[in-house]
Amino acid sequence: MIPTAIPNSHSLATAGPGTLTKAANADASAPGVTRNESDPGPITRPVTRVRGLSLGGVRLQTNLLLAPIAGYCDLAFRTICREWGGVGLACTDLLSPQGLLRGTATSLDLAKTNEFDKPVGMQLYGSDPDIMAEGARWAVEHGASVVDINMGCPVDKVTKKDGGSKLLTDLDRTRRIVERVVRALEACPISEEEWRRRQGVQERRLGDRASGICESLNGHASSTPSPRTSGTSSLTIPLTCKIRLCWHTADFEAGQACSPELASMLADLGVVGVTVHGRTTEDKFTGEVRLGGIARVVDAVNGRIPIIGNGDVREPADAERMLRVTGCDGVMIGRGALSTPWIFRDITHFLATGEVLPTPILADRIATIRRFFTHMLEQRDERYAMFQIRRRISWFAKRLVERDPETGRMLGVRPLREAVRTAADPAAVHAALDEFLDGRLRDLDSISGCDDSLT
Repeated sequence: MIPTAIPNSHSLATAGPGTLTKAANADASAPGVTRNESDPGPITRPVTRVRGLSLGGVRLQTNLLLAPIAGYCDLAFRTICREWGGVGLACTDLLSPQGLLRGTATSLDLAKTNEFDKPVGMQLYGSDPDIMAEGARWAVEHGASVVDINMGCPVDKVTKKDGGSKLLTDLDRTRRIVERVVRALEACPISEEEWRRRQGVQERRLGDRASGICESLNGHASSTPSPRTSGTSSLTIPLTCKIRLCWHTADFEAGQACSPELASMLADLGVVGVTVHGRTTEDKFTGEVRLGGIARVVDAVNGRIPIIGNGDVREPADAERMLRVTGCDGVMIGRGALSTPWIFRDITHFLATGEVLPTPILADRIATIRRFFTHMLEQRDERYAMFQIRRRISWFAKRLVERDPETGRMLGVRPLREAVRTAADPAAVHAALDEFLDGRLRDLDSISGCDDSLT
């Protein structure tokens, strides 16, 4: 089990303590970037961008958010990220309003939350204003701290139904959806007591050097106004949106991306925060994130609401660079967390101190996999838990590759992956993890990898 207080040795290692390696990116000097246009190179002192973040009246302890990753962001995964610490807000998987309203098992499972999983954002996708509004009402009634509208998913099965990033091509429809959802949220306020419950008091598992970082953020969130009230003793759940730069890459390159205009419109309509994935729909998940595009949105909004940057954050230095180059207020992390659930803790510490923590000891990395599997067994059933651990072991295995202390060669983890994928029952999964922890189920022929084509 992951200890309540993780020792200093437990965390992700990158270049070295206090060092941020310079990384070139053409977008740093793209049109529309009015601040931080050049990368100043290595940073050898603490940076000061660790802070709380306010989304309406929801005050997050850090400005780091877990992205709503389709097929991955279930309650079990959100829980292990929170257990390591540093998560300001975690989002559910993408939720279909129709599925929620019909009560389908899949949709209800994706929306499942609990008292530890706070604050939590519930992200809806769709194109019908009335159905989206009903979905938002459902989310409020089932524990959402924040409701989010997906305007960035590039997947065909979503965009062909006019949802996701297809909304970037029809701002009139987008306006109607947002107006309708805002009205629906205002029509179903919650009590002050329930509001406080939904903000949560997360258990922090930071090491000695990181202890106190999140706690010191209390009372230091941005000066966003208090939550909207309905009457004298009730509060309204806030609305956020997640967008991309635009649909066509050519539009972005010509300086005609819709995202700056869209973000400004959303702020006018009552949206309290916008997350920008720095790619176009045509980019899907290829190429590098376009930091200059995110900076243009920051410029357009001009501080009225927080802008959260998203894309290609896999190490603490990536988050620092996102904040520095774009001027955004927070960072949302997706695929970078799938193999490294402790990345939020690492980034929080790095932003506060300039120091890169070492990799968690192997026992804690294995314990994290066990806890994910155990949560799956408790929250669903054995069949579903086995399916999930078999498909996710490749992600977890990326952080299990180590160097042989005798030969200096890198040890692949293919035998572990195969043992978990072919395990007949939970006991066999745990047995495989035990073997790996004892030094077996390794090879010298291959280094574990997996598909990085997620956001």
